[in-house]
Amino acid sequence: MSALNVSAEDVKRVKGMGFLNNKGTDNFNGRIITINGKITAAQQRCIAEAAEKFGCGEVAFTTRMTIEVPGIPYEKIEEFQKYIAKEGLVTGGTGAKVRPIVACKGTTCQYGLLDSFALAKEIHERFYEGYRQVVLPHKFKIAVGGCPNNCVKPDLNDIGIIGQRIPDFDKESCKGCKKCAIEKNCPIKAAKVVDGVLKIDEEVCNHCGRCVKNCPFDAIKDGAYGYKIYIGGRWGKKVAKGRTLSKIFLDKEEALNVIEKAILFFKEQGKAGERLSETIERIGFENVEKELLSDAILKRKGEILA
Repeated sequence: MSALNVSAEDVKRVKGMGFLNNKGTDNFNGRIITINGKITAAQQRCIAEAAEKFGCGEVAFTTRMTIEVPGIPYEKIEEFQKYIAKEGLVTGGTGAKVRPIVACKGTTCQYGLLDSFALAKEIHERFYEGYRQVVLPHKFKIAVGGCPNNCVKPDLNDIGIIGQRIPDFDKESCKGCKKCAIEKNCPIKAAKVVDGVLKIDEEVCNHCGRCVKNCPFDAIKDGAYGYKIYIGGRWGKKVAKGRTLSKIFLDKEEALNVIEKAILFFKEQGKAGERLSETIERIGFENVEKELLSDAILKRKGEILA
């Protein structure tokens, strides 16, 4: 069921603005973007007032960390947008485009290995806002996870970034303790003393960083911070688990460039109605990874976006 008195053309038009039709009515849900899952107290008050003034007095939260105000009549949509704009709020988040960014609370979480709120904001400004006019073959979802706990499921997004801390193991400082503090505290059992020296299984280690500064003899007293990137994940009618690029990025700008390359690659190589996971499956992961680890596609940016 769709709107009763609003034309299909107008329903489609306002959907592109972030207003989704309440089925069987002429009312709409106004979707407000939160940037990184955070809003100020003043913005909360503004949304509550707008919900009472233009909607049904309720506020709903989406799985993508956006906020919806239901029950807005079609003729009140523009007025609603102007009202929330007083606090710097905008609607959107729909269509075959880069979707709102999802982030965990890695900034304040005890396990966080990166400033997830700040990184999500940067990604929002550069790719949600910066690529807002770029139509893609399908929706493109990005998630930022502060650590390998994967609370926001980065591996089920088209692009997922996970904070990393790669332990700097000093073999000379290892005493091969029978009761090794590193081995005891490794949550995934990647560390184990073998033949009198600590071994870290790189195939198992997820770089959570909990081993750093755990050894009384400073065998692991530091670790490099970095970014692991998943590509090609999706959740919905069809499920695909993203695969990690072979490289862990130690430079933030290099990691952000990979996101841009993935968007450009999808724009150039994806077929209409196809998610990135299907594009990767069709072209081959190794070929896609090769493209994302080179800068060739950035040189074609103007041509791709033209």
